[in-house]
Amino acid sequence: MYGEHTVVMIPAAKGYSMTLMTTVTVEVVAATTDDVITACHRLISQLSSSSKPITREELNEIIDGESTVLFAARSDGEIVGLLTLAVFRIPTALRAWIEDVVVDERARGEGVGEALNQAALAEAKRRGAKTVDLTSRPSREAANRLYQRIGFVRRETNVYRFWVKPE
Repeated sequence: MYGEHTVVMIPAAKGYSMTLMTTVTVEVVAATTDDVITACHRLISQLSSSSKPITREELNEIIDGESTVLFAARSDGEIVGLLTLAVFRIPTALRAWIEDVVVDERARGEGVGEALNQAALAEAKRRGAKTVDLTSRPSREAANRLYQRIGFVRRETNVYRFWVKPE
């Protein structure tokens, strides 16, 4: 039981499928279909207005990658959320990182974000990751409350970004 939702784990091709009593289903995206690419365009624009739409080739690279898993949350058949999990080996351990979590504005507050995160945490554990990290802007208050509620601990660290410019 996660929060107030009962979760049933069903083995899937690349990870897990999770069904919630709230009729939100989280699945591992296994193919670049029209509904997946359309959902990516719709949802990623809600996450970042500066990101260009993902191409089919880029989406295939994520789906086919050994170190990445794309999760999609569906409600009544429609994709209402996405999350990408990256799992990678470094000298100190196998680590995981959650990126690009986005829940459709119309589905926020309905447990979609929690279901996506729980699926990613289960997959990271299954793969043997020692830790799972993520970042979240302070302005995303509801998301930050969710992360802390499900067990993430705020770290005292600096996050730096270097913009690689094409030649």
